[in-house]
Amino acid sequence: MRYPTHLLRTMNAPSLRCLLTLLMAQSLFGGAATPAETAAEPQPAARRSEPTPTSAPSVPSRDQLGAAIERGVTWLLANQNSNGWWSTPEQPAVSALVLTALNREPTGRFLRQRPSELSRAYDFILGSVRPDGSIHRGGLANYNTALCLMALASAGDPNFLPVIRNARAYLAGTQIDFDEPGKLDSPFDGGVGYGSKYQHSDMNNTLMAIEAMRWSEAALPKDVAGKPVGSDLNWAAVAHFLQSCQQLPSHNPAPWVSPDPRDRGGFVYYPGHSMAGGVTNAETGRVALRSYGSISYAGLLSYIYAKVERDDPRVTAVLDWLRANYTLEENPGMGQQGYFYYLHLMTKALSAARVEALEVAASPGGVGDAGQTRVPWRREVATRLLALQQPDGSWVNANPRWWETDRNLVTAYVLLSLELLHDRWDRG
Repeated sequence: MRYPTHLLRTMNAPSLRCLLTLLMAQSLFGGAATPAETAAEPQPAARRSEPTPTSAPSVPSRDQLGAAIERGVTWLLANQNSNGWWSTPEQPAVSALVLTALNREPTGRFLRQRPSELSRAYDFILGSVRPDGSIHRGGLANYNTALCLMALASAGDPNFLPVIRNARAYLAGTQIDFDEPGKLDSPFDGGVGYGSKYQHSDMNNTLMAIEAMRWSEAALPKDVAGKPVGSDLNWAAVAHFLQSCQQLPSHNPAPWVSPDPRDRGGFVYYPGHSMAGGVTNAETGRVALRSYGSISYAGLLSYIYAKVERDDPRVTAVLDWLRANYTLEENPGMGQQGYFYYLHLMTKALSAARVEALEVAASPGGVGDAGQTRVPWRREVATRLLALQQPDGSWVNANPRWWETDRNLVTAYVLLSLELLHDRWDRG
């Protein structure tokens, strides 16, 4: 079974919001991402700062989703800096994430007529453009460029096309190719890293880059449909990097791959390193890494962007791991660290994979077919997110890992999730 990809580059910019929604529903496109996964040392999962719902509502209606989105939008607009950015001028990625969330607002009003708040934000983004095509303010060049590229692509503005093309060329040039050029002879080959901080690739920056490339590909004018898209990634190499981060012995012979069935199919942050840590064999000293939730959803979504077949064993393996570890109580393997990013990636990845009801194990971490139940995950995620909305309309995590105490960042995550759920609410 192939993911439907024939809609790429077949609509012009004025139809962009409809295109992005349709493509996500048909397994290509989703929202954006964040400063979510940094190469810090693994920290033990903890549940002490678990997000507490403000209420325990029944399953919300589509109108209630729309009302929650509107409250979040209103909060973001009221909390913009007068110079156009949100949270910090040093990381344009945060402002770009907010812009993408505003552009995907269900009524489409910001695409029909851009208000002054968004105009100031785009002026700030454009003021961050560098001569080499990157978009940043001095750090995390690839990460900031990717998220800014998605914000520009989601605007449907032909005036942004030169910047979009240059940013695509920059990102394509950052794809890792260690050792012999043109040969996939390193597990890091095919991925993308921060462009600073360390030189190798990692899963989160790779997801950001490939998502930005797919979004911007769709934003190119209709007259280039069927023609080469100019600068692009080596997608076969992308798939090579993804499987090098997956706990699947049939495709990844690395010594860190866990023999534990509970880790099989899941993902780690980069080859040899998991944010969830590892388990050391007392006799051999061998360290087996642990899979964890947010980055495993990133793995599924990345395979879809790379157009790996739905019945490919790498895809079925990560889906099996996600089914066995489905929960809305925590980010599996990480506790409350990165909790809202976990829900954000869950929404995007399961939507992209066209999973309507998720067949999950009767108990978290279970394996095999026994005791499975069908979960209406869209309803459950929406109910959870609406229960966690703050009285002022924002969302925030009490756990500070990966910037999730930043209300602008977390509110943008949640809005992108709710907007996607709102668009496909009839699916259950």
